[in-house]
Amino acid sequence: MSDKRIVAARMGDGRIGLVEQDVPELRPGTVRVQVHASLVSPGTELGGWRALAAERDKPRPDAEPRPFGYANAGVVQAVGEGVERFKPGHRVACMGGGYALHTNHAVVPHHLCVALPDNVTFAQGAYGHLAATALNGLRRGGAELGEHAAVLGLGVVGQLTAMLYQRAGNFVIGWDTIRRRVEIARRWGIDAAVVVGADDEVAATKAFTRGEGLDTAVLAFGGDANAAMQAVYQCLKCTPDGHPVGRVVVLGGVRFEYGRGPITNADIRRAGRTGPGYHDEAWEHGPDYPPVFMRWTTRTNLELIMRLIGEGRLNVDCLTTHTIPLADVEAAVAAILDAPDEILGVVFTMEH
Repeated sequence: MSDKRIVAARMGDGRIGLVEQDVPELRPGTVRVQVHASLVSPGTELGGWRALAAERDKPRPDAEPRPFGYANAGVVQAVGEGVERFKPGHRVACMGGGYALHTNHAVVPHHLCVALPDNVTFAQGAYGHLAATALNGLRRGGAELGEHAAVLGLGVVGQLTAMLYQRAGNFVIGWDTIRRRVEIARRWGIDAAVVVGADDEVAATKAFTRGEGLDTAVLAFGGDANAAMQAVYQCLKCTPDGHPVGRVVVLGGVRFEYGRGPITNADIRRAGRTGPGYHDEAWEHGPDYPPVFMRWTTRTNLELIMRLIGEGRLNVDCLTTHTIPLADVEAAVAAILDAPDEILGVVFTMEH
């Protein structure tokens, strides 16, 4: 194998280009993977497709190419000392910032890799990181059978969150300002969805909950959430003395004022990760946490996601709007950026 790899990078002028880098060293506790597919997470990696498109009008000439990505899948080429779960030839899904890049070769800590079921494609496996993020949000939100949940923001993570809440027996309504995302959610079977700004999301949500109010609202978007939170307050369950109650799960990188007022008796729960273990380098590269005390880690969340996909219980294919060969990434991304709101899941594929 060549000691070089090709990596997709943000160029600072609205382009996604290709750069050549050294393949990272195979260290103890890591796995070297020949990558076959990776998934773009535009909400966190690129600041959103709209923001990337805007860079074309305001380029930063001094910007250094910046490799990105944290979700891919491929075939194990070699394993480092201490790795026992994988051998060369195994198909795996990988995750992790700085590790599972958009590249043809990656070196990833072994606990951030899981086996791909035989019937799960590499493109489906590349959804692992974002789906595990959604799953951890579900766990943090304490969903119970029969509850009402609203998912605000129907990007990839929001769509996956809505799917998992329904899978857990909740009734789910989705909110988004982008009509295309609402249409995608309706197509895969979300219980209800509204276009914020065109529909009355508060009235629609109250009707959806049959007047009972929301048990949970999940914020699955980035940026200013003050207006969204004001709408959420009006939709939560309400006590006889006028206090909204319920759970607000902060899954995206939002900001909102937190003070006295209607938020007093609502539970705010941050859930911006894939589960225990991620960013614990000793765990990522070393021994597992004791399963008897830590049933759901980042790795076991990933394993469950792959099982759900393999058994047809989680439909990620419907979220892919574009599949782009890595070799064609610059021209292909440029071609789709004129209509950024039409883009949702983008899968890069690698030829070997």
